[in-house]
Amino acid sequence: EIYEIEGNIFRLKINEAAPLRARYEVPDVLIKEPTTQKLSMSQKEGGVLVLTSVNEDYKLRVTANPFQIELQFKDETVLSMNSNGLLYFEHLQPPPSDRYKWNSVLFCFNVVTTGPSSVGMDFSLHGFDHLYGIPQHTESLLLKNTSDGDAYRLYNLDIFGHKIHDKIGIYGSVPLLIAHKPDRTSGIFWLNSSETLVDINTRAVAEVRLAHFPQNLITTKSTTMPLTDVRWMSESGIIDVFLLMGPTAFDIFKQFAQLTGTQALPPLFSLGYHQCRWNYEDEQDVKAVDAGFDEHDIPYDVIWLDIEHTDGKRYFTWDKKKFQNPKRMQELLRKKKRKLVVIVDPHVKADPMYTLYSQGKEKGYFVKDRNGKDFEGICSSYYLDFTNPEVRKWYADQFAFKTYKGSTNILFVWNDMNEPSVFKGAELTMQKDAVHYNNWEHRELHNLYGFYQQMATAEGLIKRSSGKERPFVLTRSFFAGSQKYGAVWTGDNTAEWGYLKISIPMLLTISMAGISFCGADVGGFIGDPEPELLVRWYQAGAYQPFFRGHSNMKSKRREPWLFGEKNTQIIREAIRERYVLLPYLYTLFYRAHTEAEPQLHSYFHKQSNQSFLNALLVQEASVHDFKRFRPPFRDEG
Repeated sequence: EIYEIEGNIFRLKINEAAPLRARYEVPDVLIKEPTTQKLSMSQKEGGVLVLTSVNEDYKLRVTANPFQIELQFKDETVLSMNSNGLLYFEHLQPPPSDRYKWNSVLFCFNVVTTGPSSVGMDFSLHGFDHLYGIPQHTESLLLKNTSDGDAYRLYNLDIFGHKIHDKIGIYGSVPLLIAHKPDRTSGIFWLNSSETLVDINTRAVAEVRLAHFPQNLITTKSTTMPLTDVRWMSESGIIDVFLLMGPTAFDIFKQFAQLTGTQALPPLFSLGYHQCRWNYEDEQDVKAVDAGFDEHDIPYDVIWLDIEHTDGKRYFTWDKKKFQNPKRMQELLRKKKRKLVVIVDPHVKADPMYTLYSQGKEKGYFVKDRNGKDFEGICSSYYLDFTNPEVRKWYADQFAFKTYKGSTNILFVWNDMNEPSVFKGAELTMQKDAVHYNNWEHRELHNLYGFYQQMATAEGLIKRSSGKERPFVLTRSFFAGSQKYGAVWTGDNTAEWGYLKISIPMLLTISMAGISFCGADVGGFIGDPEPELLVRWYQAGAYQPFFRGHSNMKSKRREPWLFGEKNTQIIREAIRERYVLLPYLYTLFYRAHTEAEPQLHSYFHKQSNQSFLNALLVQEASVHDFKRFRPPFRDEG
């Protein structure tokens, strides 16, 4: 099926005509079923079909044998599909006598009910050699050729202390690729939530043009132009791809938002500075850290609590000894117009006396294993099936004040470990043959799991306020469309210079994929930063959309005033600059919400004051440059 969608978008869907059972088509990511426009048929002969767009600028030339599609703009080919003949589509099939005899083209499978179901297709981008997008990877902004190495992988995983410059998938996946050349920007949105690989190969090809001269002389002129082949391969589902024709980068951002939604407008407090640690020990610790910011005259808006604040790792509860009066603690924060964020992960501790578990068990709300039993992680924990609308509604109700005892309207939520991370089995994530709502296997929707938890959490906070207050929800795992529900961060980074440097292209890439509200843990989550690294990280983080200091429980305490008066002064100035810029940042987020302009890209493009130029020098410098050249500190003039 081929559709034109208003706004220079084309959609191609390939499915089995009569599959043994329905194949998985990604739900809930598109904000609505796109309105289609009627393509006109301008040619149909000799196995070739030519379809023309409403404005007649674009043509789709479909060849039957061999199957190929060329997308042309005013007779110039912008991209072609299956020009390398790499289209494949594994049909569902009845099981053989020995199910382990099933073989797949590309993927290794556990036993499944209908065998391998992988799909793939190649796209040739004519004249393009600059490609961006497909987060999340700890890689450079410009995507690299993969012809001599691993493909980019989109598969949400919890990888503690992930490597730098690695194409393995980490916490989130957005299957949007953006190609750019001087006169055009185009995009490919591959709507598939199963494990996906993306191969990229750029090469120079000869282009022959005819030249006419007086006296009717004709000569040929040969030049070279870049051609980039991109091959998408997914473990299951169907081929459902949107071709975004731009022609500018900001057109691409708007077209993607037209399909998946714009960035939710954050509440103003969430654009301030956040202070987090795994874990602030008790109410007195929270009170002392809060007072420390006042004592050292450092502004901040939000303090965070990790899992140790709960009663034996039971979410929606409080440790009765360490947090005896959580409402009183929140009232003390409220008096200073500050907020609290607490962690709520997707797994539920097995305890018949724990209401969340007993209700979830009784209602059948947990993901099942292949044998029909509740899927179990380590430490007797079970995983809520957020793909079920009924589960999401029930989960959203857990945030009601009468249900979540000790919570107030200054409490907001952090969804962690939702790749999902199960700490057992292959790659420490959920087995692919686990079973979800409507009998779908986990392999079909793996990359959507965290997307659904954040959706349910955001809906819970909105419902809690009867729709009067905007929610704040941070998630570690994400997919296309996650921008509608809140913020993301880059996960468990390390306190090393290289991780500060790589955070910049990582955040720019996430922003290009529609998620403007993103950040990286200031100082690095793992390890202990040297004082200069911490200072530099604060200076960089102050200009990034989500600004949070965070550290591992094994790291030394690193509140901003613990590194000597000079460093405290520099950090104070960096955080204060953040607050000076809040009205501007808020305006940029409004633009992201209403016009789909990426906040971070708009910021880099529009800012020109000297302090921002200093920040850019920090952010763009190499590790060597960090040591060799230092942008001037405030107290150095």
